[in-house]
Amino acid sequence: MWTWSDWNVEGRRSTFLGPWLALCLAMANVCFLAEARLAGDEPQGRASQQAPNVVLIVADDLGWTDLGCQGSLFYETPRIDRMAEQGMRFERFYACPNCQPTRAALMSGQYGPRTGVYTVGSIDRFNWRSRPLRPVDNVQQLPLEKLTLGQLMQQAGYATGYFGKWHLGQQGPYHPSQRGFDEAITSMGRHFDFATQPRVEYPSGTYLADWLTDRAVDFIQRHKEERFFLIVAHFAVHTPLQARPDDVEPFRKKMPSGGHRNPVYAGMIASLDRSVGRILDKLDELNLSEKTAVIFTSDNGGVGGYRREGIDAQDITDNSPLRCGKGSLYEGGIRVPFIVRWPGVVPARTSCAVPAIHVDLLPTLAELSGAKVPADYTLDGTSLLPLWKNPNARWSRPAVFQHFPGYLGANNDTWRTTPAGAIITQEWKLIEFFEDGRLELYRLTTDPGETTNLAGEHPQQVQKMLEQLREWRTKIGAPMPTRGTASP
Repeated sequence: MWTWSDWNVEGRRSTFLGPWLALCLAMANVCFLAEARLAGDEPQGRASQQAPNVVLIVADDLGWTDLGCQGSLFYETPRIDRMAEQGMRFERFYACPNCQPTRAALMSGQYGPRTGVYTVGSIDRFNWRSRPLRPVDNVQQLPLEKLTLGQLMQQAGYATGYFGKWHLGQQGPYHPSQRGFDEAITSMGRHFDFATQPRVEYPSGTYLADWLTDRAVDFIQRHKEERFFLIVAHFAVHTPLQARPDDVEPFRKKMPSGGHRNPVYAGMIASLDRSVGRILDKLDELNLSEKTAVIFTSDNGGVGGYRREGIDAQDITDNSPLRCGKGSLYEGGIRVPFIVRWPGVVPARTSCAVPAIHVDLLPTLAELSGAKVPADYTLDGTSLLPLWKNPNARWSRPAVFQHFPGYLGANNDTWRTTPAGAIITQEWKLIEFFEDGRLELYRLTTDPGETTNLAGEHPQQVQKMLEQLREWRTKIGAPMPTRGTASP
């Protein structure tokens, strides 16, 4: 469909023959709409009146227990806790073991074997040549043929904005401003004196989490009269550990609890909480709360739980009772907070125990927005909307899958994970380690800490799940690491 803004001369809208051109364009659009309706297709130029705004807030490296509503007695998150009271917590929401593959899965609705994004950087980031397998090469930018959340929502008539960590390609056509977001400023790497793409000036001493929130609140204010889709992708609480002094001070004399003890990390979490609060307050101020679905989640598990596993890495936080942390396929590495608030649709003070994963976000937003996914585009996720409305709803999906065909190292030749895959059902989790074929089976409903490997006691369950996992890999075309330590 044409619009008047399509007529643009050297960056300025032409006024030459304006009334006549406007009349011609209007007549052309009427013909276009009539033709579309006769063909049975409704155009996607405007979001339906029933479709909500959507705000997605993504923390970086925030662990499953790093919120008050998730059990922490040291970190303080009153605004996120209140959001959870006003909505629903998913108790078993999964990400990938580190950030880049999660962001690719979230943005595309596809598992790693379809995007080629499995980890951060190239396979030479860690010394894989000391191990038995050669990792699968990693794609470091989300392929341009992949549909993104931004494109989906933009085509449905939403104003789209992205502020924060992208990590799927910073240059040229890979930048979010070219992937469906009307407005996009990215930043990662530092919390003070940070760089932005494109470059934006800001006052000295500005804290990134606050600056991103300023952009988010301004975006909401400017688009309050239309449907909008906003992603705020924080770099907090990723290292380097940097926080505002006034956020750190309250925690310096606070007693540690449950492995949570770092006052700077606690201050960074406080900045996240303030960000969420400011966004919710703006929605309340503009009377948009009941018209807006707000989602809060993280990209992988917290940086902690390593020492108990004999891994030589710093424990910044603790994911207990979950096992291990970021970079691992144990629950501490892949289970993350997930909270959704949508008053009048998502029931307040509820929780959902159904396993879900980030590839579910795109089909969920497609359903609630009325956006159409191209018929030839494969989605690996399932819409969560029935569960948002009723956490006990009948919801059909056989399992959640993980495929990590590489290595994530630590210090002194210790490893957060070696190549492995996993399948997770309502009750069980099976991990297959590719180096030696080792299998570990855990009953997550009674043993979320994965303390007891039941593979020897339940061989039939192991065989059933292993067949499902291998069938899934075959169906999705998942490449496997190869034997030998020599470069090809």
